[in-house]
Amino acid sequence: MTDLQKARSEFDPKLPKILKNQLTAKSQDVLELDQECAAELKEAFPHTYANPLLNFVSGESPSRPLKVGAVFSGGQAAGGHNVLSGLFDALKKFHPESQLYGFIGGPRGLFIDSYTEITSEILDPYRNQGGFDLIGSGRDKIEKPEQFEATAQVVKNLGLDGVVIIGGDDSNTNAAFLAEYFLQHNIDCQVVGVPKTIDGDLTNQFIEMSFGFDSACKTYSEIIGNIARDALSAGKYYFFIKLMGRSASHIALECALQTHANYTLIGEEVQKEEKTLQEIVNDIADLICERADKNKNYGVILIPEGIVEFIPEIKTLISELNHLLAEKSDQTPESIKEHFSSHSRECYQTLPLEIQAQLLKDRDPHGNVQVSKIESDRLLLQMVRTELKKRGQKYQGKFSAQPYFCGYEGRSGLPSNFDTQYCYALGYVAALLIEQKKTGYMACVTHLDQPVEEWGILGIPLVPLMCKEMRKGKMKIVIRKALVDLDGPVFAEFKRLRQDWRCQDAYVYPGPIQFFGDAILTDSVTETLRLKNRKASWV
Repeated sequence: MTDLQKARSEFDPKLPKILKNQLTAKSQDVLELDQECAAELKEAFPHTYANPLLNFVSGESPSRPLKVGAVFSGGQAAGGHNVLSGLFDALKKFHPESQLYGFIGGPRGLFIDSYTEITSEILDPYRNQGGFDLIGSGRDKIEKPEQFEATAQVVKNLGLDGVVIIGGDDSNTNAAFLAEYFLQHNIDCQVVGVPKTIDGDLTNQFIEMSFGFDSACKTYSEIIGNIARDALSAGKYYFFIKLMGRSASHIALECALQTHANYTLIGEEVQKEEKTLQEIVNDIADLICERADKNKNYGVILIPEGIVEFIPEIKTLISELNHLLAEKSDQTPESIKEHFSSHSRECYQTLPLEIQAQLLKDRDPHGNVQVSKIESDRLLLQMVRTELKKRGQKYQGKFSAQPYFCGYEGRSGLPSNFDTQYCYALGYVAALLIEQKKTGYMACVTHLDQPVEEWGILGIPLVPLMCKEMRKGKMKIVIRKALVDLDGPVFAEFKRLRQDWRCQDAYVYPGPIQFFGDAILTDSVTETLRLKNRKASWV
């Protein structure tokens, strides 16, 4: 371990005051189901659809040893090992003979019976560290009857009191179905989810932020700030920076607020205004011409990973392609494009050849076009270059651009102090829900803009978070993704300031994540969280 890793492993995360007491769960309101699919939710989840919101109050809790299994599901997010740490410490606090098992390689480990017992000796070197490598992760789903049956048998053989699924919207959807299955088959094992995704799209009226978002945005903002300084110093490059974030534009919005990039696309705004691809290209070209007239032939442009899904004509093309892939799975990518509608064929033919190839080849785990593999940064860069060429040598001749992707480096680095402590608390809450024999819930920590000691806790029922979404050409029940709220305070602040950033060099250089020293630096929260809670700081 490096000296920094050693120092981080010795960091002692704070706990909310409430978690230092003996607690008992207290039922609150029963939340409304999505009205468009309420009947289907009741049918699919007869045992858990009416789970109430849970608060916690002081009270005697049973003292018994617990056996709990934990699963990392989906992509990595900084802080995952601290969820395990909080879970482990809480279980040992409840009873020293409690045991924690980690299932290897994600949900697949649950149904193929691949696990390891997590002891303090194994866990301690991973405390406050990045990654999911202690037990690994995976994108398998527990979907087929034989997988549910195999999982149930593993749970029975180990005598588990609970399973904690640490993941995003799809993973927590899986947790909801598993909880329902156990209840239907009289298996006394609680299933609890933990909100994980750097994308920031697993939020709602109770979940203020998924873990990993804070660390990822700080990592990306450091890089963007460094690149902006390079652009300003050299005075001759535009950087088209694509930012991870799947469908929603939360990361792009947060990084714009942290760095003051010259131009940031927000997919949700593009969709609302029904901007065409050419309109977006024209807007970026206008920016470059405006800056060139001020003798500024450089700049920084931020592009959310999922932008193409929000551009009307490309969204239609992708939707059509997803349906065709589901219906005509026996055909080759080249033959499928022959089935496009005339409108989609026209859109497809306007795209650069490499983008056409990317649309037809890779698929995500749901069988849909793998949007993250579409090089939207290069797409826009090439189309802007073509547009500037039409506008004459004055502009085209001074345009030099570089694409850049901020991706995997944001997922597994050392977690920020915020994520370190947030994840530790989430692990504690997950253990508490299992101890209280509550299943079909997501662990929730609230008031995240306040000092850690003042954070609150809740148990959120999973079923009311669900809606229907297209998967592999069919509508399926899943947890709803949270997109950027165009009427909310975060976007409003961005909208208020972005015109000033357009031609001014108002760049901010956040620098690396700070772990030690002044609390103003080490305990800072994202602009997204600060603005949502309308407070200047939680320090």
